[in-house]
Amino acid sequence: MNPFEKVELGGTGVAVTRLGMGLAPIGGLYAPVGDETAAAAIDAAWNAGVRFFDTAPFYGAGLSELRAGAALRGRDGFTLSTKVGRRLVPGVAAEPGVWAEPTGRVPVFDFSAAGVHAAYRDSLERLGRIDVLHLHDPDDHFTEAMGHALPALAGLRKDGAIRAVSAGMNQSAMLTDLVRTGLLDCVLLAGRYTLLDQSALADLLPECERRGVSVIVGGVYNSGVLADPVRAATFDYRPAAPTVVARAQAMARLCERHGVPLRAAAVQFPLGHPAVVSVLVGMRSPEEAADAAAMAAVPIPGALWRDLADAWLLDRATPVPAYPR
Repeated sequence: MNPFEKVELGGTGVAVTRLGMGLAPIGGLYAPVGDETAAAAIDAAWNAGVRFFDTAPFYGAGLSELRAGAALRGRDGFTLSTKVGRRLVPGVAAEPGVWAEPTGRVPVFDFSAAGVHAAYRDSLERLGRIDVLHLHDPDDHFTEAMGHALPALAGLRKDGAIRAVSAGMNQSAMLTDLVRTGLLDCVLLAGRYTLLDQSALADLLPECERRGVSVIVGGVYNSGVLADPVRAATFDYRPAAPTVVARAQAMARLCERHGVPLRAAAVQFPLGHPAVVSVLVGMRSPEEAADAAAMAAVPIPGALWRDLADAWLLDRATPVPAYPR
């Protein structure tokens, strides 16, 4: 694949590269990063050819947005997305182990129309520009998100404040309901269309394909096990079950036979579906940015996908990338 090819989100005119940079890690996810390393990571992704960057106020309680804004100001030709549904207020984080660089602010859910507009203004100040806005994790606030937040986003798009409306979640069912409103240009789906979990094939992906809604896939490593399937690996941010680790290890062995790193197969697999336009990979350092770019560009023979299906590690009906033949 060409990871730096640009493709359009829906019919918006907004272009993203096939490989995008997920900016949660530079918010100090699990370990401090620092301003200098964060800027260097963005520079490395940019120099590799990445032109799609995704962040959120939730990531480091504004720290990811501040660092992204500082690193990207003055550049052109890229797309920047962030999220609404949480406001930042003064406080001390209840989960200090998740975000390792305290900012004196904490996120609180707010899917009201006023909350959406306020969060948009706050993020715009930190970032300098916003192209795409996602509703962020409305799982427990779905009625308010549907009735208030989503129309507010559509209003921002109509007014020209943003260019595309989206929603980002770790589940496909609610995203499918949101797509059916006809108000979304794209969605960000995390962890539900990977080598280990194709559950979105049952609802979201066919619905998006029918409606021309673009899908951005995140969480392609399922939080770690598809990057390095060791006994202590995590799956969806929890210790991976032995059966999950064993399945990932079996995939890794087949990949190795074809000279393909498991990471490369994990990054490229989602792009085999016609509705998927881009894959986001979290990058916290120049080294991780270089690795993601390299994995996205590894040539993968069609025989690998066939072998995965022959080993019952991938359903034969699952679409897979068609390059190279």
